[in-house]
Formats: sequence, C-alpha cells, structure tokens
Amino acid sequence: MVDRQKIALLATFLLMVASLRNALYPAEQWLQHTPTVLMLLGLLWSTGNARLSRIAFGCAIAFIVLHIIGARWIYSNVPYDAWWEFLTGSSLSDQFGWQRNHYDRLVHFASGCFGVPVAFDWLKQTWDTSHPKVTLPKRWGWFLSLCVVMAVGAAYEVLEWQIAMFFSPDQAEAYNGQQGDLWDAQKDLCLAGIGGLAAIGIHWIWSEIRRD
Repeated sequence: MVDRQKIALLATFLLMVASLRNALYPAEQWLQHTPTVLMLLGLLWSTGNARLSRIAFGCAIAFIVLHIIGARWIYSNVPYDAWWEFLTGSSLSDQFGWQRNHYDRLVHFASGCFGVPVAFDWLKQTWDTSHPKVTLPKRWGWFLSLCVVMAVGAAYEVLEWQIAMFFSPDQAEAYNGQQGDLWDAQKDLCLAGIGGLAAIGIHWIWSEIRRD
C-alpha cells in the first residue's frame, strides 16, 4: 500500500508542477502552492509513520488535487462555467443565478468532507498509541475530527486576514478570493462544517449498511 501511496504522491506533485506551466498568475500561484507543498510533505511523512487508511489517504489526495486546480486560476477565475457549458451546452451561473465564482466554496466544503476522515485516522492512531488498552469511541472520534477540521479552517481564515492586512489590496484579493464578499470567511467555515458533517453522515450510513 505504501508504494502505491508514494506513486500517488509523485503523480500529485507532477500535477502541481505541470500546473505551473504558462502560469496565468505566477506570483500568486507560487503563494497558493505553499500549503500544497506542506500537505504533500505531510502525506509523505505519513507513508512511513501515520500510515493513513486508503480512504483517508485518498481523501487527502483528492483535496490537494482540487486545491491545485484552484491555485492554477487563483480560485476566483477557475473556468468551471466554460467546462460545464462544453459538456452540457448550458452555464451553471446562468442556471443558478450566481454572481461570483464559487469554486472556492466547493474546496472549503471539500476541506470538511475530505478532512474529517484524515483527522479521524490521525486521532485514532494517536489515541491507540497513548491508550493501548482503551478504544476511542467512534462518536467521540468523529466529533473531535470535526473540531480539528474546523480549528484548522479557522486558523487558515486568520492567515487570510493577516495577508489582507500586510499585502497590497490586489495581492490579498488574488490570494483570498473574497470577490467583494464581507462574509466570505464565515461562509467558508460554514461550508467546511457542512462538509465535515456530510463525511460523518456517509460513514454512519456505510456502517449501518455493512452491519446489515
């Protein structure tokens, strides 16, 4: 499994490198990829230490791929409308009356949906190492996993606030992608929470199906 994980990591790293070709926003894209590199290094460490489950590892890779796509167009300009129109002949923005690019909303939802299984694996392994004779109750595991994801999301929003304070307005907007929405941070955290609850719900339904 570890070899497959390392191959997946290499493929994801190469995707990141390929996304830099003819970069549309070179400086901003490099800034966006600072967390990409940190996430990839964390997953590389996990292949020899934390040993995430296949589902958790796959969730982490899926989230990084979504982030790489967002970083390519600095989120605010991801041309999903053009892609959808090419496939279906209609525009998502026209269908739903959207006035902004919502790709960043998708990724924040994914941070909860894909982040909770990763946090759960990490918490379970940490607990098992510290308390080998006591099993971490699943309900507490999922609750604490959601807390971890929300805490990380809140810390990232604080980072974006600091970027807005110290960078030029154009650079801050290019990285944060608020698109003029004063409630952007609150909406992002709300979507991360909904995504985390969705992951917990999917796990519960799957557990019930397997039990039957």
